[in-house]
Amino acid sequence: QVQLVESGGGLVQAGTSLRLSCAASGMIFSTRTMAWYRQTPGQQREWVADISSDGERNYLDSVKGRFSISRDNAKNTVYLQMNSLKTEDTAVYYCCVPYYNVWGQGTQVTVSS
Repeated sequence: QVQLVESGGGLVQAGTSLRLSCAASGMIFSTRTMAWYRQTPGQQREWVADISSDGERNYLDSVKGRFSISRDNAKNTVYLQMNSLKTEDTAVYYCCVPYYNVWGQGTQVTVSS
């Protein structure tokens, strides 16, 4: 079955950077769009970015210019590079394979002021 494992979250100060990773297994990774979402307590899960099989990228307006999604098909891994982090980026971040509606367990990102 399809499995996703995120890593790379943590506690950082505003203005700094983090890179999240999501390792996939159980599918032909290179053929699927991958996405990152985030969720804060009491709020709906919010789409952040996605990358198609041919590398087309889309971003939430509030992260454009700060976040970058990429993929390494040889490693079956998708990344989310987050720069110039803001306190409002604090959330649990999830990666997702929309085609299968499969989600990872999430990784906490906390940005302090």
